[in-house]
Amino acid sequence: MDFLNKVTGGSSNKDETTANTATAQNPSTTNTADSSSSSSGGLMGKLNSMAGGGKESEKNEDALDKGVDLFQQHVLGQGDQSNESAIEQAKDEQISDFVRDQYKKNMGKDFPVADK
Repeated sequence: MDFLNKVTGGSSNKDETTANTATAQNPSTTNTADSSSSSSGGLMGKLNSMAGGGKESEKNEDALDKGVDLFQQHVLGQGDQSNESAIEQAKDEQISDFVRDQYKKNMGKDFPVADK
């Protein structure tokens, strides 16, 4: 069995336990590349905010967009929604536009919260 683990790149339970323990004891060894790409600093952060993402753009959302964020964060468990990329915010806007469209189609009047 050890031979198969070595060939396939797998590890034995002992090795996995050791790796998990080392990671738990030293959380600074985790990959931080994801947090730097979504932060407001650096070139990628500036490009993201120019495209309509980041914390400043979160302030400009209407109540329905914020409701979509809350649903994603608390019901779907997708994590913090307070610093989304421009792509994520565009997706949320499409969801809120769909909700507004369906509300108008079924109720015959506009959604009570105006779109920003």
